[in-house]
Amino acid sequence: MASLKEIESRIESTGKMKQITKAMEMVSASKLGRAEENARAFVPYSEKIREVVSHIASSTDAQHPMLENREVKKTGYIVITSDRGLAGPYNSNVLRSLHQTIKQRHQSSEEYTIIAIGRMGYDYCTKRDIPVTDNISGMADHPTFSDIKDLASATVQLFSDGEIDELYIVYSHYISAINHEVTTTKLLPISIEETGTSSQYEYEPDEAQILEVLLPQYAESLIFGALLNSKASEHASRMTAMRSATDNAEELIDDLTLSFNRARQAAITQEITEIIGGVAALE
Repeated sequence: MASLKEIESRIESTGKMKQITKAMEMVSASKLGRAEENARAFVPYSEKIREVVSHIASSTDAQHPMLENREVKKTGYIVITSDRGLAGPYNSNVLRSLHQTIKQRHQSSEEYTIIAIGRMGYDYCTKRDIPVTDNISGMADHPTFSDIKDLASATVQLFSDGEIDELYIVYSHYISAINHEVTTTKLLPISIEETGTSSQYEYEPDEAQILEVLLPQYAESLIFGALLNSKASEHASRMTAMRSATDNAEELIDDLTLSFNRARQAAITQEITEIIGGVAALE
């Protein structure tokens, strides 16, 4: 059995750890509120630009390379993870989904490439010799479009230049504070069959020129929307993980306190027994 001093030291260190995890839980809860608001506020813009793109592409003969399916020789994957750990299964779920997708769809590393958003995803790929074309880390807790614009624009350009023939994004889609699921969504070529609209528009200039400008912006907005969802999921996962760690610390402190009391009682009993034995010997 551990000594009283050892048990007392463990209780003290566990108490300090509990304070840290509790503070991290509260910080993540605070960040989650704003991240959830950002993700939901972006939805109306995303739906409207999607509606306009769908209307132009389906109601006119205007053509654009980003709408055309072509023979797939190389696939790009945007993978969104966090820069830090302590977020429960958030990163591992996304990376596991990426690994399974690659294993199922590709025979060689020449058939795909990764665009990594977040240090955890980048480290995962580099350690396993998975090809990475571009990466960005140090993303703010509440990112703005300017934070991701250069990478999003460069990724869309990879498709336009023919370096990749399709583009997917793997991220954690936020549903609620306790529910978020890993989602793999095809970004390029853009599909117009999923969204219909009855709205009528008049375009100036013509549809082809509008598509030329709007389609890259639409693709970039999808990437930004996925990033906002991922950030909300990250904060929710970290909040839940830190709450679990705090609860575990409380249980451990209770167990250690019980062990401490038992050890102290045993020590007191031993001392009393020794005193009684000494008195008896003197008599």
